[in-house]
Amino acid sequence: MAETNKDAPVADAAMAPYWEAARDGRLLLGHCRSCDRCYYYPRPLCPFCLGDETGWREASGAGTVYSWSVERRGKPPYIIAFVTLAEGPTILSNLVDCEPEAVAIGQHVTLAFETREEQPVPVFRPA
Repeated sequence: MAETNKDAPVADAAMAPYWEAARDGRLLLGHCRSCDRCYYYPRPLCPFCLGDETGWREASGAGTVYSWSVERRGKPPYIIAFVTLAEGPTILSNLVDCEPEAVAIGQHVTLAFETREEQPVPVFRPA
């Protein structure tokens, strides 16, 4: 049996617009047309009203650090953070291009992308 990489995103027809946008350097959020709220991670039913009239909305890329931690066992150490986007959702990601000592709750960050397993994934850097 072939070995698979569990860290690589899975190709899924429903998520194709999300990954295509990521390749263009854009982050798409799930958006419910029934309650007009954005959410992350994208899924077919709204987590707020359970409506099925969902689509996509592009995130501005602006956010603030809600919480963070440093994984020091990694080589080099890396920063894991919850980032609250200007549109409302809070997402788990990495902070890049900054030292752990410089990170603060409430810090403004901006969207960037980092390629992993040939797929761009959203990360954030200081604004």
